[in-house]
Amino acid sequence: MFDLPKYGKGICLARMAELLDALAIDRAKLQERSVAITGSNGKGSTAAFCASIGRAYGLRTGLFTSPHLFRVNERFQIDGAPIADPALNELVRRIGTTIDTVSRKRCEQFGAFEAMFALACLYFQESDCEIMVFEAGIGGRYDPVRLLGSRTTAVASIDYEHVELLGHSLELIVSDKSDACASGGTIVYGENCRHLRAHIIEYNRNRNVESLFVRDEVGISNESIAAAGQSFDFAFRDHHFRSLEVALPGGFQLDNAAIATALFLRWLECARPGGAASRIEAAARAGLRETRWPGRLETIAQAPLTVIDVGHTPDGIRQSLTALKQIYGEGGWILVIGVSVDKKTEEIAGALAPAFDTIICTSAHHKGSDSAALAGTMRGLNPQARVEIAATIDQAFDASRTLAASLKRRIYVAGGLFTAIEFAAVARGLDPRKLAFF
Repeated sequence: MFDLPKYGKGICLARMAELLDALAIDRAKLQERSVAITGSNGKGSTAAFCASIGRAYGLRTGLFTSPHLFRVNERFQIDGAPIADPALNELVRRIGTTIDTVSRKRCEQFGAFEAMFALACLYFQESDCEIMVFEAGIGGRYDPVRLLGSRTTAVASIDYEHVELLGHSLELIVSDKSDACASGGTIVYGENCRHLRAHIIEYNRNRNVESLFVRDEVGISNESIAAAGQSFDFAFRDHHFRSLEVALPGGFQLDNAAIATALFLRWLECARPGGAASRIEAAARAGLRETRWPGRLETIAQAPLTVIDVGHTPDGIRQSLTALKQIYGEGGWILVIGVSVDKKTEEIAGALAPAFDTIICTSAHHKGSDSAALAGTMRGLNPQARVEIAATIDQAFDASRTLAASLKRRIYVAGGLFTAIEFAAVARGLDPRKLAFF
């Protein structure tokens, strides 16, 4: 979409500020209307929940997420609809021209994600979005989302990722992600951040940032998790909502739904106080019930039952596996696994191998690691399992369906985003080699 490297040169904050000014982005309005969501896992789902609640409340809602799964248009949505090609092409032209001017002036290289962030800001502003939900790329301290100046933010979860940029401890990583929030704001933290509570509160204290934690200040109770649907009771300040229904599968989505609901309520308190309690509750109910977000424990076929998951960190993969067992039961699965070359193969394999007795190791076209080496790792972790090798996703698709038919099994595809989405692409009759992820 942009003829730029994935990442720009050095820290982007100053050049991004100049770019937004050159595009005539109203920074004050951007701050007032924006919500920023950071974290290691769950950012996309949380952002989708929050945007869906905003739409249900009757607000014109912008949603910026990454990565896209099949088309880059997915990253830029208004009221649930991806940007149309003509509008996207025009904005790319305008932003590309402005980037060239600013780059020459500053002698600095922009990155593609920076350009996409600017595109989202301009698209939402010119479409007069009343609330704008932004998912961070990496971290929060130097990520473009810091330019929002948002006072309503979330850290969905924390795991070891991008440690060369964010730091080699969870304390450093959560601190970086917390810096997306402006002074005087509020951060809602997911449940897996609770063990860092003491550090987080002290880190945020001098910036006068309010720290709220799911299962502490944000209450979840009476969870119900089943294949037919999920629900939970929610409590935050004066709001008490019973039996909120969540369409997205997996127990971890209740955590994301609670974060998103508290986030929207906090934003509403600041941006549009005085709303009727009944209207707010109705929006939360409808928004969570109507949210759709592909890739996370998504069923892409019924005969045989085929579920994909795009989780790419060890913690995210463990969460999804737990949810898969809760919803569908433990036995009768074939695992199709592929891991990207830049991910923690040993940890990801260790999270999945013991749970399956039939495993197909494969390699995605995009950044896929060696399937034979992965098979060796899986055999070492589970010597009793039947482990086969499929050099490509197309071969893995055919092999898994053949095995599923002969063994009367279901198929679970996991290990990373590229593996899951390329598998889904083959199921749709698409060529995974033609997908462009960035």
